Amino acid sequence: MQTQEMALITRDALLLPDGRIEIRMVDPSYLHVVADVLKGKYPLAFGMFKANGLPPCYPNATQCEIIDFNQLQDNSLSIVLEGKQRVKILSAAKRKDGAWIARTLRSSNWDQEPIQGEFELISAALEQFYEVNPELSGLYANIHLEDASWVSQRWLEVLPLYNKDKQVLMNQPNCHKTMDFVLDLIKSHVD
Repeated sequence: MQTQEMALITRDALLLPDGRIEIRMVDPSYLHVVADVLKGKYPLAFGMFKANGLPPCYPNATQCEIIDFNQLQDNSLSIVLEGKQRVKILSAAKRKDGAWIARTLRSSNWDQEPIQGEFELISAALEQFYEVNPELSGLYANIHLEDASWVSQRWLEVLPLYNKDKQVLMNQPNCHKTMDFVLDLIKSHVD
């Protein structure tokens, strides 16, 4: 497999394929990264921040694209990222301007599969979650509640779990363990 250099943005958040996240950019080094990505110098990877880590994120990350951006009232930049492809961070180096460039290796995305049986509950619960959190659902033109992989990945992005626990679930070959986990979590909170 061939490795690829990517600009690296880290946050205490998770972005997976077909997911979207809006982040605020204040640090000048990140603004340089955005400029380099938009100029086509580097593809962009988004990783979950890992305190005291070298590289500064967990090894499972997602190649993403900038699909929208806005200047905010305080003159900072807000960008919307869309996840495309899972990647492994093999190494990373910090540039003089403080930005990180990572050496990555492509990983397999989870295959689409229909939600069936009792797992339809996790889809219905995600739909309710988005109704209560319209700022998140508003990031999507299309919501794929019929796709088990899509629903599982959106749950991993929003559930308040430790990053290391999210890494275990997202490192699985398919969405089944995540579906089981979310279903058990929902059932444990139903009267």
